[in-house]
Amino acid sequence: DYRDYRGLLKTTMDPNDVILATHASVDNLLHLSGLLERWEGPLSVSVFAATKEEAQLATVLAYALSSHCPDMRARVAMHLVCPSRYEAAVPDPREPGEFALLRSCQEVFDKLARVAQPGINYALGTNVSYPNNLLRNLAREGANYALVIDVDMVPSEGLWRGLREMLDQSNQWGGTALVVPAFEIRRARRMPMNKNELVQLYQVGEVRPFYYGLCTPCQAPTNYSRWVNLPEESLLRPAYVVPWQDPWEPFYVAGGKVPTFDERFRQYGFNRISQACELHVAGFDFEVLNEGFLVHKGFKEALKFHPQKEAENQHNKILYRQFKQELKAKYPNSPRRC
Repeated sequence: DYRDYRGLLKTTMDPNDVILATHASVDNLLHLSGLLERWEGPLSVSVFAATKEEAQLATVLAYALSSHCPDMRARVAMHLVCPSRYEAAVPDPREPGEFALLRSCQEVFDKLARVAQPGINYALGTNVSYPNNLLRNLAREGANYALVIDVDMVPSEGLWRGLREMLDQSNQWGGTALVVPAFEIRRARRMPMNKNELVQLYQVGEVRPFYYGLCTPCQAPTNYSRWVNLPEESLLRPAYVVPWQDPWEPFYVAGGKVPTFDERFRQYGFNRISQACELHVAGFDFEVLNEGFLVHKGFKEALKFHPQKEAENQHNKILYRQFKQELKAKYPNSPRRC
């Protein structure tokens, strides 16, 4: 159903590094500049282009970003996915297109802001499904340790450095999913840099657990009340163990034989839940980190989703039941179920 172009932008990545892996439609690539400010390590992004025009825009944009943004060129790998009936056109640097006339990284992002038309979630305006799990797999492909997030989330300051130091000091994390607590913030607020700033906003209701208004059980096992009351520490480390519970869908860092995301899940519903479920059955344990966190830009509200959300959710709910039955055959010796 889809055609992928690996390495639209390429960068040299240390296989032992922690990679921030994300995915986006072309319109949401504006968030990359914020991610590069907060995440000091390598970043891998899979871009989905739903139309031929978007596929062409993505290739021209990749060329412009590579030409004018040193951080993008040094630290970002970019992959492109589009419907199989389309082919991406590689830009000819000798032909002066609209992006070829730009002279700085800021000009590239300013131009992207003018041509982008952000939609509502996965409402693409086409008969093409947004393949979120395919994009996630492509973004984390080849990584040892990866943190897979949505492109409109921002990590806490210094999270990459803290993870590198912790992982470099020990090799005991092979079967552990290191959970990074996720929050959401009112759009008018400035993104908190550290835990102290985040907790202050949390206590006055300007920050709340991720998906609080849509699916409280999807994040509840993280135990936010326990996390915000942990004593302040200078070093990043696992603070407490959390047993997996359905329908938990934590954001986490893990290495080793991490199961891939099941690419049958598209659009909305159960795409991350299913992968966390398989992590549990495969023998991974979940430990919540003490200091690092993620913040989603804006509160998630039901009215902000596209009209087909519930139908997609019901379709994927049925698929999830089948998926859990398949895990019994895939892991016949595992005592765990979900």
